Amino acid sequence: MEVSYFPISDWSEEDRPREKLMLKGKEALSNAELIAILIGSGSRKESAVDLSRRILASVDHNLNSLTKLSICQLMNFKGIGEAKAITIISALELGRRQRSEDALQFKNKVTSSKVVFEIMQPIIGELSHEEFWVLFLNNSNKVISKSQLSKGGITGTIVDVRLVFKLALEGGATGLILCHNHPSGSLMPSSADKEITKKLKQAGDNLDVKVLDHLIITETKYYSFVDEGIF
Repeated sequence: MEVSYFPISDWSEEDRPREKLMLKGKEALSNAELIAILIGSGSRKESAVDLSRRILASVDHNLNSLTKLSICQLMNFKGIGEAKAITIISALELGRRQRSEDALQFKNKVTSSKVVFEIMQPIIGELSHEEFWVLFLNNSNKVISKSQLSKGGITGTIVDVRLVFKLALEGGATGLILCHNHPSGSLMPSSADKEITKKLKQAGDNLDVKVLDHLIITETKYYSFVDEGIF
């Protein structure tokens, strides 16, 4: 016996996601209702809200985990085609970029390793591959730019020391902070992490561009070479 459901069009107006947003504001909507607005419709046996709840349940209702789903993985859900999958991924990416811009705007001056983490976590903290970035600072410790130096696989990246300081000198930076992520979730620096930090620090001392710290970033935590006393 098939279980019947009520399509959203049969719901009371104040319970329909679009109308609810207009009447009560975006904060009143659940994550499932917001995703339902993105995908527009469900299937003949499932409303858009129910479909959204099912997608969220598959990632334990964790939006960070949802951002890691690929187009193909989203399309495994009946009712999600390529266009809907692309819409979901695009919306989540916009949210990630907005968080990154907010962090840089309001945390522009680096006063601690936690500030660096808040700037960089939205950019690299949730990636499934490793990336190496550099924050370039002026003499007031304000971030003047940030740049991706390399992008690698799950276990590592290659960093060009000359490129780091070329960018620093061109931008007028007097200090820089190294950042890279560990997709494995491990916070412990590898021997390669320590070696590249040593090389960059020595080069910076010679060029009067100080390497101020090196952070290893994961989804929820970070490791600071300075905080841990190994810098």
